[in-house]
Amino acid sequence: MGSWNLGTLFEMVADVVGDREAVVADGTRLRYAQLDERANQLAHALRDLGVGPGDHVGLLLRNGPEYLEAMLAAFKLRAISVNLNTRYTADELRYLLADALPVVVIHEPDLAERLGVATAELGLDARLLPRGSDYEAALAAAPSHRPDVVRSGDDRYVLYTGGTTGLPKGVVWRHEDLLFAALGGGSSGGDPADTPSDVAEHARHGRSRCLPASPFTHGTAQWMALTTLLGGGTVLVDGGPAFAADRLWTFAEQEGATLLAIVGDAFGRPLADALRAEPDRWQLDELLVILSGGAVLSPGTRRELLEQLPWAVVVDGYGTSETGGQGQMPSWAGQVATSLPRFHVDENTAVLDDAGRPAPPGSGLIGRLARRGRIPLGYHGDPAGSAETFTELHGQRWAVPGDLARVEADGSITLLGRGSSSINTGGEKVFPEEVEIVLKDHAAVFDAVVVGVPDDRFGERVAAVVQGRPGVALDPDDLDRHCRGHLAPFKVPRRLVVVDELARRPSGKADLAWAREQVQGPPG
Repeated sequence: MGSWNLGTLFEMVADVVGDREAVVADGTRLRYAQLDERANQLAHALRDLGVGPGDHVGLLLRNGPEYLEAMLAAFKLRAISVNLNTRYTADELRYLLADALPVVVIHEPDLAERLGVATAELGLDARLLPRGSDYEAALAAAPSHRPDVVRSGDDRYVLYTGGTTGLPKGVVWRHEDLLFAALGGGSSGGDPADTPSDVAEHARHGRSRCLPASPFTHGTAQWMALTTLLGGGTVLVDGGPAFAADRLWTFAEQEGATLLAIVGDAFGRPLADALRAEPDRWQLDELLVILSGGAVLSPGTRRELLEQLPWAVVVDGYGTSETGGQGQMPSWAGQVATSLPRFHVDENTAVLDDAGRPAPPGSGLIGRLARRGRIPLGYHGDPAGSAETFTELHGQRWAVPGDLARVEADGSITLLGRGSSSINTGGEKVFPEEVEIVLKDHAAVFDAVVVGVPDDRFGERVAAVVQGRPGVALDPDDLDRHCRGHLAPFKVPRRLVVVDELARRPSGKADLAWAREQVQGPPG
């Protein structure tokens, strides 16, 4: 019957669809049987390097088959893969490595020096395995049979998340909980599997060709890749050094991608612009779904994508590293809302009032968005942070990561934004996401981030950093009038800074510290 362990479930799927393509990347094509074999070899190699159950394996890797192989190899050993951002400085790496304490780090060769500095300053005795010839030699020298390890759904999975503020935290999940909270329950698009063997049976019919646009260090891409592999589909891996819309569309066309996973406007805007600039360049008839998660996808971007791909559905998904998937907002051509995101959620998601009780539909109450049921165990090595986010309320345990929302009369939930980033100006609360949506709906605006900055009179004032569209004149007065036509006066940015390029994290989330630096100074 098997277990709800992700490594075991993958093996069961590989036994059923072994000849089907599992991963396509940069000319490399791996069938399920081959991916399983390579993950077995890597698991044996990692065990020879000292990795055992519960140990951490750091992945300082860009997108490629090796990332997925390493995750699967860790699962097979009951070890835990740790996502290390390839754009981190030595100082940022040092902090994360000190928190995770990996036994082995698999890394890009060109990042060896930076990694070496971080581990040396820590005195961390981690074994380093560079991707490339050393990696392939380690696999070639290892046996290809599956490791003899007894696994369970109680084994651990960790996803480090930095969000938009603060230092990275490792969110600790049980495999079984992650499967049902974030990976489709072993039956993508249908009812969750009742038994582990059902996962393999559902995979017989899996034909999804999923192209994650963001790095595997981000939860959206990682979870979509795992969902696809457990569903018997094919993961299409864009191995470019950085995101490029033209290259991604070409790859999607060549490989017949049916699902594209992106992270908000940072990916959606360039993709929509590329289609608009060359509407006849790519044949994307097979692409049925564009799924966005992890950051805001503005109504304007949704509308632009659907104008170019009218047969597709754009799905704005809501969830966090601390909750898994909680809700979705699908859009079709000709049907795109222009307001804040409004999600249809499951029965385990609620908006909690100040007393920690679910707010009734239509109450208008703004509360904390939370999830119960299958949620993480907590943050790695952070009991105080765990107690704050994963809390017991009235006999139920909830994950409450900090987003604010309200429940509408029909039970859907309008997402207002992260409570810690809301702006209090003269006693009025402003949610940056609402202002960003309006800014990005202006024809001359490509991207925007809204933050609060100190103000002697009002406590805080609303400020915005805006990136204009190439070749389109951006008139600040016209943008101000546009905002005043859609927002209450206290929500309109009092300071506007126009930049050539807006800084975002590799995940697509805004770099709020950078944005605040840009807007310091007197009102514009």
